[in-house]
Amino acid sequence: MMRLPGLLMVWSTLLVSLCLQVMPLPDAWLMWRPNWLGLALAYWCIAAPQRVGVLHGFVLGLLLDLIEGTPLGQNALTLSLLTYLCLLLYQRLRAYSIWQQAVLMFVLLGLIQLVEQWLRTIFGPVSIHLAFLLPALMGAALWPWLFTMMQVLRRRFKIV
Repeated sequence: MMRLPGLLMVWSTLLVSLCLQVMPLPDAWLMWRPNWLGLALAYWCIAAPQRVGVLHGFVLGLLLDLIEGTPLGQNALTLSLLTYLCLLLYQRLRAYSIWQQAVLMFVLLGLIQLVEQWLRTIFGPVSIHLAFLLPALMGAALWPWLFTMMQVLRRRFKIV
């Protein structure tokens, strides 16, 4: 069982990533914002798959839907799908080098962005172009740094 400091660290990193996800940015920069919440969920699914799962993605996605004002369930679906895929692949991701993980994270985040773009076209008129993959590219570029930082935190707080 995870000790209380470890549980608080997991939830605090998820809440910090939620705050980074909804932080206001200029309109020109919004397309470059990585999916912070998806990256944090992916990390915890790889590092502690027995503790963080699809329910975490669903609850945090609903909370993100409420904060952003998007149709209820849109982010919940995408983050649940991301956590499910990460839980399916966590043993493979652990075996890969950090750069191979970054490439696979680009694929996973790009797939999530594609599903999100598809949902946006269902709910309203949105122009489709390849710029929707920029957050996935940024997330993959940040993955080695984020993974290393979270590993240090996890070891410091002895989170299993």
